[in-house]
Amino acid sequence: MSASVPPRVVVLAGGVGGAKFTLGARAALAALDAPEATVVVNTGDDLWLSGVRLQPDIDSVLYALGGQNDTVRGWGRAGDTERVNAELQAWGAGWPWFTLGDLDLGTHLARTGWLRDGATVTEVVDRLSRRWPLGVRLLPMTDTEVDTHVLLRDGARMHFQEWWTRHRASLEPAAFENPGIEQSVPAPGVVEAIADADVVLLAPSNPVVSIGPILSVPGVRQALATTPARVVGVSPIIGGRVVRGMADVCLTAIGVETSAAAVAAHYGARSSGGVLDAWLVAEEDADAAASVDALGIRAVVAPLWMTDVPASAALATTALRA
Repeated sequence: MSASVPPRVVVLAGGVGGAKFTLGARAALAALDAPEATVVVNTGDDLWLSGVRLQPDIDSVLYALGGQNDTVRGWGRAGDTERVNAELQAWGAGWPWFTLGDLDLGTHLARTGWLRDGATVTEVVDRLSRRWPLGVRLLPMTDTEVDTHVLLRDGARMHFQEWWTRHRASLEPAAFENPGIEQSVPAPGVVEAIADADVVLLAPSNPVVSIGPILSVPGVRQALATTPARVVGVSPIIGGRVVRGMADVCLTAIGVETSAAAVAAHYGARSSGGVLDAWLVAEEDADAAASVDALGIRAVVAPLWMTDVPASAALATTALRA
């Protein structure tokens, strides 16, 4: 990336960590007078509930960029109410442990109506993106429904959201699956954005159920392998611990240690068939840098805590310079 030419950037993201990082990337690119980033968002944790289509990761990024997110709870709309959710529960409908806010439900109803009218997921995301000035181009990873299912050790199977939200990842998983993903294709614009990028950034999202499904869409890994861009990832592990959620349980299920170096190895070096050129490691994990370098991935030690937008912007700037 030339210091005098603003970079074209693609971010692969999912979840709250992805939303925070995307806010920082937007701020960092605005300071460089760079073009709007393209943010490719995980749709693997989408689901149908009470007749409406929910896209939790899309909405987390949408609400954060639009300044509408509930920063206290970490999900949903700020100032939301739950009258409709209470009425659904009174009817015995939906999931009593999965809250749908009234404003949030408005988003889901609009989405569902457009989908039932024949719009693609990409077209729906584009319509949702017009309401607030997002400052990025938002794309789903695919237009195909590829919800994430959790296969448990006892042979039971459930939707990822039930395992994650209801059981708080307390049931031991044996595997994570995205039925139909082998037949999916990248959403329009995803491959082209990666091919035209100067930098591709992997947000510090859950490597298994947020970034993993994006990389599993046929064509995405090939696009990353052939792009002239540098591919830079940000570790979701700080001080040997996950920053948010239960990503450590997900990593253990697929045989990956909860460490910055192990997650880097999971992604792999692009020079060896993986996806990374560089990997940002937290200052607390500086001793992992040598192990990351030995993988053929350039390790960059930096502050990774995204405590506010300026901190996230500083992190994104470091990733761009990596």
